[in-house]
Amino acid sequence: MALISLLNAILSPSVQIVDVVILNPFNLQDFEQDKLSILDVKATDQNGVIYDIEIQLAVRPGLVQRLGFYGCEEYAGQLRSGTPYTELKPVVVIALLKETLWTDTEQLHHRFALTDRESGRELTDTLSIHTLELGKYNLTEAELGTATPLQRWLYWLIHAENYEPERLLELFPEAAFQLASTQLISISEKTEDKEMYDAREKAIRDHEWAIHVARDEGKIEGKIEGKIEGKIEGKIEGKIEGKIETIRLLQKLLGVPQASEADLIEKSLEELQAITTELQKKFQNRNHNQ
Repeated sequence: MALISLLNAILSPSVQIVDVVILNPFNLQDFEQDKLSILDVKATDQNGVIYDIEIQLAVRPGLVQRLGFYGCEEYAGQLRSGTPYTELKPVVVIALLKETLWTDTEQLHHRFALTDRESGRELTDTLSIHTLELGKYNLTEAELGTATPLQRWLYWLIHAENYEPERLLELFPEAAFQLASTQLISISEKTEDKEMYDAREKAIRDHEWAIHVARDEGKIEGKIEGKIEGKIEGKIEGKIEGKIETIRLLQKLLGVPQASEADLIEKSLEELQAITTELQKKFQNRNHNQ
């Protein structure tokens, strides 16, 4: 089964997974509710380990918390009244992400587990979460021959839909890939599945378009705000310079010590206005008394 091969490639378990049972068969209604989460498979292997595998086309706010929440819910949800804790099976959450989640690193595969920071001791057989960011993956077709199983699967997940059936089957001759490729080809030929597939593609394009538009609008707004702020700052600076010249001129006419430009430039526009008003009153009183 293709899923077995994918899980072994991602997890590299000491004992290979040899059998899995799908616990939640995919249906069109689930897809209609969330076209940007194109795959959500729950499965269990021969040892009872529970797997939750998602392919997420959009990295939305709260995704990390969501992965943690559903992983914990899956783990705790195994308990029934009277069930001992020793019966709990490990839960592995795997998120295949088209977009970048961790922007501060080029590492594309992260594994998170309950681990003591100082000793490195891990609470094994409990909960682990894997994130794989497909957007960071840049293997070329020419490198497939020497690629690891995981690298080959990631390439297939990203590029399979762009290949003609014959070429896809030729590039991936392994049994698991042949099965996955055959199923993908079958989807493209069935009316209902094709409509679902096309709807997913439209959802991807619409999502990417929305992001692009939002970024462009942000750039435009930023330019407009920058121009407005620049004009405002320019006017304020012009007023400050004018006030400083006026203050120094009035001080000279009144025969009082002139404040330096360095001292006056530190004052706010309101403070400069107050000084100007006071000097103007003194100048008017002096002329009135003469």
